[in-house]
Amino acid sequence: MPLLKSWIDSANSATSPFPLNNLPYGVFSVAGGESHCGVAIGDMILDVTKLEEDGVLSPGDSPVFDVPYWNDFMELGPQVWADFRAQLTALLAEGADAQARAAVQAALVPMADAMMEMPFAVSEYTDFYAGRNHAYNVGCMFRDPENALPPNWLHIPIGYNGRASSVIVSGTDVRRPWGQLKSPDQPRPAFLPSRRFDIELEIGAIVGQSSDWPVTVDEANQMIFGYVLLNDWSARDIQAWEYQPLGPFQAKATATSISPWIVTRAALEPFACDTPEREFELLPHLRDTGPMLYDIDLSVSLAPAGKPASTITRTNYREMYYSAAQQLAHHTTSGCAMNVGDLLGSGTISGPTKDSRGSLLELSWGGKEPFTLASGETRSFVEDGDTLTLHGTCHGDGYSIGFGDCTGQVIPALKDPYAR
Repeated sequence: MPLLKSWIDSANSATSPFPLNNLPYGVFSVAGGESHCGVAIGDMILDVTKLEEDGVLSPGDSPVFDVPYWNDFMELGPQVWADFRAQLTALLAEGADAQARAAVQAALVPMADAMMEMPFAVSEYTDFYAGRNHAYNVGCMFRDPENALPPNWLHIPIGYNGRASSVIVSGTDVRRPWGQLKSPDQPRPAFLPSRRFDIELEIGAIVGQSSDWPVTVDEANQMIFGYVLLNDWSARDIQAWEYQPLGPFQAKATATSISPWIVTRAALEPFACDTPEREFELLPHLRDTGPMLYDIDLSVSLAPAGKPASTITRTNYREMYYSAAQQLAHHTTSGCAMNVGDLLGSGTISGPTKDSRGSLLELSWGGKEPFTLASGETRSFVEDGDTLTLHGTCHGDGYSIGFGDCTGQVIPALKDPYAR
């Protein structure tokens, strides 16, 4: 699909992350005003809350954009999602009639003037461990190459239930957590700030339809509203002490940063690609039914306080072993109810080479191989003052599809977490 031309000139650049082909959904405010739902187009935000109030757009029988989140719109279902996208495209396309342009012009806000907020209300949050290269690397570090993957890994998407309260929008500071730490040479654990704080480069899938019964992979794919970049902040030393036998808990509860714009499944369809070959055929309820991954170039940059950023890794979402649709279908097999606004983290997206690893744990190989930044500093894990930024882009024919950066700066741990 080539670039779709808009009468908004800034949307027609091959390097703009928000052309007419994209139209991602977010929530914004201006100068402390009310939070409105908006759509990114070029360097502008189309205020769809205003357009609904003015009667220009009415996706539902009653207002859905009078609240600062997209959940009410999601509930209307895939057909409404498609119709609304078609309406937006017609309003913003080159050649739109003068009346439509005038209505849209009155609802455009410069992106530079806006503060981005959480784009949806997170109902539940589940994080998966579905990137093979990451799972293999971690297994090699803590076991051995012959037993790197758990026995079940090639048969089901492994995951754990996280905290919806941990999910924050890009630009929110992340405070270094306290927790129980224990090194092998210590007889007892100690309560200290994490010394091995890390990130995980992931993609988050947003569930846009509810279900309280098992669904197929195809049905699960239709339930997915869109995708965001996701940074699963992880305290590796807390995790090492607590994770047996039930897996991650407080090590993953500090923060989960997401990018500000929801890129719809429709915008990503031109970039759909297959999952990798299987060593073992998946059971029928999880088998691949078509391309359900996406060709999304991903990278992470790290900027020490007051210093320039360095790109520390580059990879691609097509490296995942399980698609979001397979993860969602597996999640429902027990009859587990899925809700509008559920968030599914993909798991760390690492490539096969050292420079494509999606976490500092892998990049520094557990801290044994510190890496050097452009500033000359070295890192094994995240230090106070560091700003970590996730980037994601699809490259089309004369256009790009972007998510907006997913950024967080680590600030020092509380001096006394129990001081009142």
